[in-house]
Amino acid sequence: MLRAVATTGSFSAAGRELGCTQPAVSQQMKALESAVGTPLLVRSGREMRLTQAGEALVRHAGGILAGLTAAEEEVAAIAGLRAGRVRLVSFPSGSSTLVPTALAALRAAHPGTRVSLEEAEPPRSVELLREGDCDVALAFRYEGAAGAGEWDDLVVRPLLADRLVALVPERHRLARAGTVALGELAGEPWIAGCPRCRGQLVEACAGAGFTPRIDFATDDYPAVVGLVGAGLGVAVLPQLAIESVRPRGARIVALEPEVRREIVALTLPDLAQVPAVAATLDELTRAAARGTADPGLRPA
Repeated sequence: MLRAVATTGSFSAAGRELGCTQPAVSQQMKALESAVGTPLLVRSGREMRLTQAGEALVRHAGGILAGLTAAEEEVAAIAGLRAGRVRLVSFPSGSSTLVPTALAALRAAHPGTRVSLEEAEPPRSVELLREGDCDVALAFRYEGAAGAGEWDDLVVRPLLADRLVALVPERHRLARAGTVALGELAGEPWIAGCPRCRGQLVEACAGAGFTPRIDFATDDYPAVVGLVGAGLGVAVLPQLAIESVRPRGARIVALEPEVRREIVALTLPDLAQVPAVAATLDELTRAAARGTADPGLRPA
């Protein structure tokens, strides 16, 4: 309005240009002068003339209006999924299975949305989400484990129930068994996975009446499979962790009783309303549904 008054020379002419009344322009100019704390316009005959402060503000008006227009266009692009950014954190077996399918579909549907990927196991991935360092976190927890309310402050999108399986060398005495009870592996050397998985293994073995002798521990699932394939021990791994690994020299045997882990996508309540985040959650859900042909994986 100030720029229109400066250009046209009057409140009434500025009102005609902007499609509003002369009193509305006058009221807005008084409000603007009150906000800046100094007069911006003085009447000179029939025209309104800018004061020195008014001239200074009008010089910036073009930049201010251009910046506002650019901001509106950028927000509209993000809201319409023509632009946007999503920071995704995933545990490794999720990164190699669910994430590629989901991100390929997201890029095809919304090519303007950019997604960055970082790997972290829970609970670190959940900490990154709460600290504002990511927008979506893929995480998991084991059925019956403590801490059932640990995600109560987050939006939880269930993805998969992932079965744990035993992995034994192909020449092992149980290699051709249909199922195996955990207690049948009590005297074996063990290869353990990530810290949370190791904790689950020790807890499960305690429930079966023994303490596992862990000879090797690694966060790298292909390394676990390789060590088992070389005959160096046995392991219990999630089915999802084996999906992208060729278990050479190793055999997969179902565990009885069955143990599963719950795989979810997490975000903050406010972030769940952001279109790019919502679209990412939707594509992760679809990727999980497409990956449930394996009996070890079932939709959450």
